[in-house]
Formats: sequence, C-alpha cells, structure tokens
Amino acid sequence: MKDAFSKIRDKFLGSVEEEGLQDLPEEEQYLEISSAESQDSKAKILVKPFIINEFQDIKPALDGLREGYTIALVNIKPLKDKDIVELKRAVNKLKKTCDAIEGDIAGFGEDWIVATPSFASVHRSSLGEKSAIIDEETKDF
Repeated sequence: MKDAFSKIRDKFLGSVEEEGLQDLPEEEQYLEISSAESQDSKAKILVKPFIINEFQDIKPALDGLREGYTIALVNIKPLKDKDIVELKRAVNKLKKTCDAIEGDIAGFGEDWIVATPSFASVHRSSLGEKSAIIDEETKDF
C-alpha cells in the first residue's frame, strides 16, 4: 500500500531522487512554501467608518488612506455641529491627502464624506441630480 502512494506522489510531485531528498528520512522531507503567498491578507480592501469630533480625529482616516488599502467613510456631523472652521480644515486636509495619493473624495448626504485611494473612484450621477462633490470653490458649510 505504501508503494502505491509513493508511486502516485512521484507522478504528481516528481520522484524524491529528483529533488535531492533521497538521503533524508521520510518524516524529515518537507516542501517549503514561499512567504509571498501569506502576504495576500495585506492586499485586502478595508471599508472603514470614521467619526470626526475634533480636527485631530482626522489622522486615523488619513493614515488609512495613505496605506492604500482603506476606503474611508467619514461622519462629519459632530464636528459640523461643533465648529465649522475646524470642519473646513478637516475637509481640506482630507482633500489634499486624496489629491496627493491620486484618490477621490466626495460627500454624500449632509453628514458623510467618502475618501478613496487611487485604485477606487466615487460614482457621480450624471442625471442632473444634486451632486455633493467636495470642492473648495463651491462647497460652503
């Protein structure tokens, strides 16, 4: 029975002699797997919500965008209700970061902003609906 499995293994993997493992005991023979396959988990896209209560709360969203694997959904309502000047600073900081990484940024609703890295873009309706695109010249809070 052991010979039958050895023959099948040799057909699929090549013989043990070809790999230079013939001198090793059977339990010490192993197949090395490269670490490149285990790094795939880093390449997953993360859609992450952020709540901005103060200007300093924007830093985690910016860091996630700079890493390149995070799409940031930012709730700006708490800062909007608190301090409009700080809100403008935070939105400008997000916009400049998106421009630097060649990402995209847009508002949706009155209280949310979506910011994406370069591999993603935000769909904007072309049906004449009101667009909530963040633009320094046209957007006032």
